Amino acid sequence: MISVTQYSTYIKQIFASEELLHNISIYGEVSGFSVTRGTAYFNLKDSESLLPCVSFNIEEMPYTPKDGDMVVVVGSPNYYSKGGKLSFVAREIKAYGLGLLYQQFIEMKEKLEKEGLFDASKKKALPKVIKKIGVVTSETGAVIQDIIDVSHRRNPMLNILLYPAKVQGVGAEQTICAGIAALDETDVDVIIVARGGGSLEDLSPFNTEVVARAIYAANKPIISAVGHETDFTIADFVADLRAPTPSAAAEIVSSDVGAFVERFISVTQKIEQTFIFFLEDEKEYVFDLFDEIGLHMEKNIEKKQKPFDKVLVGLKHTIDIALQDKIKNLDLLTSKIELNNPLSILKRGYATIQNGEKRVAKLKDANIGDDVKLIVTDGCFTAKITNKENI
Repeated sequence: MISVTQYSTYIKQIFASEELLHNISIYGEVSGFSVTRGTAYFNLKDSESLLPCVSFNIEEMPYTPKDGDMVVVVGSPNYYSKGGKLSFVAREIKAYGLGLLYQQFIEMKEKLEKEGLFDASKKKALPKVIKKIGVVTSETGAVIQDIIDVSHRRNPMLNILLYPAKVQGVGAEQTICAGIAALDETDVDVIIVARGGGSLEDLSPFNTEVVARAIYAANKPIISAVGHETDFTIADFVADLRAPTPSAAAEIVSSDVGAFVERFISVTQKIEQTFIFFLEDEKEYVFDLFDEIGLHMEKNIEKKQKPFDKVLVGLKHTIDIALQDKIKNLDLLTSKIELNNPLSILKRGYATIQNGEKRVAKLKDANIGDDVKLIVTDGCFTAKITNKENI
C-alpha cells in the first residue's frame, strides 16, 4: 500500500525519465489562449483529444498564437503532483498553417456565398416603426441586460421578447435555430441574434450551416450582433443587418424618444413663430382697413349728423324715462332680496344649524347626542344636542 504522494511522485518520475517524451514536437489547434504574468496557458487539440499546455517564456517567442491557429509546439510533458494535472511545457511555438476552425469558417463562407445567402438584394429592410423586438441569446448573460438597458433608455415603450438559447457549447446551434423559428412565428417586428465576444471556438455555433440557413429562411428581418466589433461570423454575412455589438443592435431598433420630443418641440416653436408673424401682418392689415372705414364713416356722419341729433335727443329722453322706471323696480326687488338674504337674517341674531353635511330645519333632522354646527355671520359654533322639545 502506498500514499497518494508516493504514487504521484512515481508518475512524475516516469515522465521525467522517459527520454522519448522530451523535446518532442506536437501539432494541433490552439484554443483558450491566455497570458497571465508572462506565462501562457492554452489547449492544444485535434478532432478527438485535448492537451493542456503552458509556456513560461511566451514573451521571448517571435510568434504568439491565437485561438484557432494550427501550431507546432516543442517541449516536454510535466506532471504537477500537487494538483494532479498533466500539462505539456512548450519551449517553442511555431505556426502550422490555418487553424481547423478558421479553415472551416472560410470553407463555409465560400459555400454559402456561392449559393447566394449573402446576396444584398435578398436582405429585408427593417420596419420604419418598431414596437416589439425578439432576442435570441442567453437569459443569464450580460448581453440581454445591455439590450434591455439601451432599448428602454431610448424608448421605454419598446417591448422585448426573449428566447433563452445556448450561445456556446454542445447543442448551441440547435437552440439558436429553434429561437429564430419560434420568434419568427410571433408578432415581433425584428429579431436580434446576439452574444458577447469570445474566441473563435466560443463563436463557432454562429458559424454553422444550420444557423445560417435558419436566418436566411426567416420571414422577419434579423440583425446579427455576435461578439465584439472586430469579430465576424457567418451569421453576420447572412443576416439582413450586422450590428458591431449587442448594444449597437439595441440602438438600431430603438428610436430615440427624447430626440423625437426635441424635434417636435422645435417644429412646434417654428410653427408658432410663423403663425405669430402671420397674425401680426393680418393685424396691421385690419387696423389699416379700420382706419379707412373710420375716415369714410366720419365724412358720412358729418353730413347726416344734424338730422339725427333731434332723433337722438328724443330717444335719449325716452330712454331716461324708461331707465328711471327700471331703476325703481330694481330697487324694490333688491329690497325684497335683501330681506330674504340668509346673511341678513343671520345679522339679526339668527343662526343656521348643520348636522354634518345636512341642514337642520326640523327636530327630525338631528338626534340627541349629535354634534351640530351653528353658523353665524362671522363664524360658527359646535354644540351637542342634549334634548329635543316641540314649540
